[in-house]
Amino acid sequence: MFSSFAFKIFQESIDAYHIKDDVYQEFTNPYPKDKVEHLLYRKNWIDTVQWHYEDIIRDPGINPEDALDLKRKIDASNQDRTDLVEYIDSYFLDKYKDVEVNSNASINTESPAWALDRLSILALKIYHMQEEVNRTDASTEHIEKCGKKLAILLEQRKDLSTAIDQLLADIEAGNKYMKVYKQMKMYNDDELNPVLRGQKG
Repeated sequence: MFSSFAFKIFQESIDAYHIKDDVYQEFTNPYPKDKVEHLLYRKNWIDTVQWHYEDIIRDPGINPEDALDLKRKIDASNQDRTDLVEYIDSYFLDKYKDVEVNSNASINTESPAWALDRLSILALKIYHMQEEVNRTDASTEHIEKCGKKLAILLEQRKDLSTAIDQLLADIEAGNKYMKVYKQMKMYNDDELNPVLRGQKG
């Protein structure tokens, strides 16, 4: 199933990141550029780095200049994340381009790649909640609470994985069809963001 295939790659990325556990470490993709594995690994690496950006920026003692730099890194990361989702959806569009769509086929509320985006984030939640469960310096109450949360996350993984695999099966059978809407990001565009537009000229 594609969901299991993708989740395994997400876990590889998360494990590789946490060897150094440094947002500024060099990124190396172990998969060839012409493979969907390359896109999935890169997608999760972006998510993993951003997860830790979000931790750092919440430090109440952070230097304001460092916080601004991090905010810009998070904005850039969000754009990269969106781009990767579109690349992954393009992979599925190409894969299913010859499928004969049934006359009563329906469109899904989200594309396969956006569902995989949720699975990538879920992989990160599971990893870090497992870390909390494994802590030896936390109270029994904390560990028990995190254990219950981890069980819910694992149930979410099962449900989301099932939904992703069913969606792909429906697309392959022609019972659903997909479209890719290029994201209309406005805040990085100096023509669409009024603050940036006001600084031109």
